[in-house]
Amino acid sequence: MKPFLVLIVVFVISLFSIKVINGKYDFILSGRIAMSTMLLFTALGHFLFSDGMALMVPDKIPFKKGIIYFTAILEILGAIGLHIPQLRLLTAWLLILFFIIILPANIKASIDHLNYQKATYDGHGLMYLWFRAPLQLLFIIWIYLTAIKFK
Repeated sequence: MKPFLVLIVVFVISLFSIKVINGKYDFILSGRIAMSTMLLFTALGHFLFSDGMALMVPDKIPFKKGIIYFTAILEILGAIGLHIPQLRLLTAWLLILFFIIILPANIKASIDHLNYQKATYDGHGLMYLWFRAPLQLLFIIWIYLTAIKFK
């Protein structure tokens, strides 16, 4: 829920800030700024809650915390890449792939009732998945529209 709120709030703030500065709305740039901010926000969560997020990684996969830190770095690079015209298209497609790849970890977290912030198993469970899966789809569509279709 927090990443969604960051995305929407930053989008609205960016939209009106750009209007004040440039005299017109720029939905595409505002969308990229919002997605970048959301990615930086979630990357921070990977560092702050690495123990809990490591529990999202399937048991058979080694170096769980390393994977969590690596994905945080990928999110930071993605946030930057969305604003570099020469890298935007590649970054967008890689972020879409990233959001598809991490969906199973979110499914595992919901099945296990994981509370990644506390690293406990008293989370929201499947109710979380009913929000998270459509949210992943929203992120994918958001990136597609702001960095691929209307670049």
